[in-house]
Amino acid sequence: CLLPPFPLSLSLFSSRVLITTDVWSRGIDVQQVSLVINYDLPNNRELYIHRIGRSGRYGRKGVAINFVKSDDIRILRDIEQYYSTQIDEMPMNINDLI
Repeated sequence: CLLPPFPLSLSLFSSRVLITTDVWSRGIDVQQVSLVINYDLPNNRELYIHRIGRSGRYGRKGVAINFVKSDDIRILRDIEQYYSTQIDEMPMNINDLI
């Protein structure tokens, strides 16, 4: 699938899934994204919020899934502590999330 040049291609965005890296972490305004997949964790907690903030905007619900390697655990714990939250491991049965 060939898309027109950025940013016109974002206006044609029809999927509700966004897979992010640091390239997509800031300044992207895609409406109606319900799922953000962090292929890699960002190196700081502010970029993490910018990434997952793409899901569930404008009063909609959203989900963020993080692919976490063992050397990312320190960053993950820092994010949890700073934002006073707990990021749970995804259950094997996705239906358990619903």
